[in-house]
Amino acid sequence: MATQRIGIIMNGVTGRMGTNQHLVRSIVAIRAQGGIVLPGGDTLMPDPILVGRSEHKLRTLAEDHGIERWSTDLDACLANAEDTIYFDAQTTTRRAEAIRAAIQAGKHIYCEKPIATDTATALELAQMADRAGVKHGVVQDKLFLPGLLKLKRVIDSGFFGRILSVRGEFGYWVFEGDWQTAQRPSWNYRKEEGGGIIVDMVCHWQYVLSNLFGRITGVSCLGTTHIPERVDEQGQSYASTADDAAYSTFGIENGIIAHFNSSWAVRVYRDELLSIQVDGTHGSAVAGLRECKVQSRVNTPRAVWNPDVPNPINFRENWMDVPDNGTFENGFKAQWELFLRHVALDEPFRWNLYEGAKGVQLAELALQSWAERRWLDIPQLAGTKEA
Repeated sequence: MATQRIGIIMNGVTGRMGTNQHLVRSIVAIRAQGGIVLPGGDTLMPDPILVGRSEHKLRTLAEDHGIERWSTDLDACLANAEDTIYFDAQTTTRRAEAIRAAIQAGKHIYCEKPIATDTATALELAQMADRAGVKHGVVQDKLFLPGLLKLKRVIDSGFFGRILSVRGEFGYWVFEGDWQTAQRPSWNYRKEEGGGIIVDMVCHWQYVLSNLFGRITGVSCLGTTHIPERVDEQGQSYASTADDAAYSTFGIENGIIAHFNSSWAVRVYRDELLSIQVDGTHGSAVAGLRECKVQSRVNTPRAVWNPDVPNPINFRENWMDVPDNGTFENGFKAQWELFLRHVALDEPFRWNLYEGAKGVQLAELALQSWAERRWLDIPQLAGTKEA
């Protein structure tokens, strides 16, 4: 059996997400398992070249993970016909220009979200890729979380009856950087550098909600900057110009109401950093990153409001775990394998740049809703199809 090489230009992998999720837990992990087994027994082996601006960081990263190739010259990498995929994990403000260049070079495109800073640019990239005849995809990792895969199983079973509402809680306390090092880079809190939790997280809620529950029809969002001053990687204080929390309500077809609280200024009192509760006429579920619990109609306790006596009900004891019933891969790795098979075998991959554009659109309308203090309807983007 033969091994087929597939060359990948990986731009921006010296950053937190690029290193941990895309390089180490995805491409390096795929290489360590011996590649991807194809029909007929051949193996598809990714061969990455790491690209960025820091020669020292690239060399160190490559040496640490057994990667032979790295470069600070993106143009030279794009000129190499042997590397057919361009992957982008740069900061958002740099992404569109690099993707345009990669499309013009005839590369297939796979990139982090958001794919652009505005909807018009996001659509332009998708249409440009179509005209060039290249394959394209966007990272939508949370669809592959074990907890959400279990939730999808519960939805598909008809367990809920008619779904009424969805409530999401996401976030954790990001240290300000003075007495403890911040867990996120400082650009996340600078609007002028593409930062802000609305830009970063609302695009996630777009694909999660639309893939699980249906088309999003409207949005109302209130953003805020709870922590006005932080300390950067050099120990210098700076003003936070971007939002660090967002309180968003989404209308979904079939009358479902979804509300998501997203915050980098909240201390966690829940089982996981992400918690999504779904309530329906016949049952409810609570899903996190890895776990999912359900409570059926017949197991719902009879709650009565009476603050004058101690609560007699242990509300958690009537919830049941949804079993794993399978093995769950790292979500980033799972989607990487699907995209590589899409390029090599033309297998279906529906999370394309148009899907990425929907996330940008929702984030942009959420920001507009905040600025105008009003509910906004979500129009269908030209050239896109509903999930």
